[in-house]
Amino acid sequence: MLMAKALNDSGLPVEAVVISNGFPKDPSVLNGAATIVVYADGGGRHPLNAHIDDFRKRMSAGVGLVCIHYGVEVPKGKSGDAFLDWTGGYFETHWSVNPHWTARYKAFPKHPVTRGVKSFSINDEWYYHMRFVSKLKGVTPILTDLPPDSTLKRPDGSHSGNKFARAAIAKKQPQHMAWARVRPDGGRGFGFTGGHNHWNWGHDQFRKLVLNAIVWTAKIDVPAAGVRSRPLTVRDLEANQDYKKPGNYNPLRIKRMLGQWNGVASE
Repeated sequence: MLMAKALNDSGLPVEAVVISNGFPKDPSVLNGAATIVVYADGGGRHPLNAHIDDFRKRMSAGVGLVCIHYGVEVPKGKSGDAFLDWTGGYFETHWSVNPHWTARYKAFPKHPVTRGVKSFSINDEWYYHMRFVSKLKGVTPILTDLPPDSTLKRPDGSHSGNKFARAAIAKKQPQHMAWARVRPDGGRGFGFTGGHNHWNWGHDQFRKLVLNAIVWTAKIDVPAAGVRSRPLTVRDLEANQDYKKPGNYNPLRIKRMLGQWNGVASE
């Protein structure tokens, strides 16, 4: 809802509509969409698993696709192959990993998605060692960093570690946590592995990058300074939560974080 409001208030020719609680009961609500954003449970519960054939038709028609955090994980096979085509990459179990760590994004490629985005550092559950389309065909890595060895301190498991990810980090191979793809049919896709920590949407650079990506996948020109959105406050971030605030919730801590990130105080 935060991102939809930001898009609708951006002054750009967009109309962002939010569909909650899984795949829409009436898929026709997706008709006419320029791009579709999936920010939902992934793996076997991914909302697109049962609708790959329908989405293949939409993607072939040039509709964009943005997948955020758990939304980048689908089962290997039919869903995984589709995601390689549509967005260029996905989280593959026993290949990719899901540690929490602080990534430092110091430089960005020249791309519409990075317009107006300044270097930033932020802690999140940054998945990495993603399964990408062969030779990164059509893919532009957007967020890249070398994860520290500490991200692989857990035993091997479907999400925690594997010999392939360990070998890549031992060889100091930078990892891509966000990427953009132009498909052969002209459609556009974007994958973003961050987004576990809700408060991170209050980081102006973090938020701008994803707003840019949504606009770009919709084939709308991204402004030179990126998509504009007003700074989010603690109250903005507290709104529309599915669960009650935990007993140890400290809004002052969130306010301080927002101030450190964005250089302003946010109530």
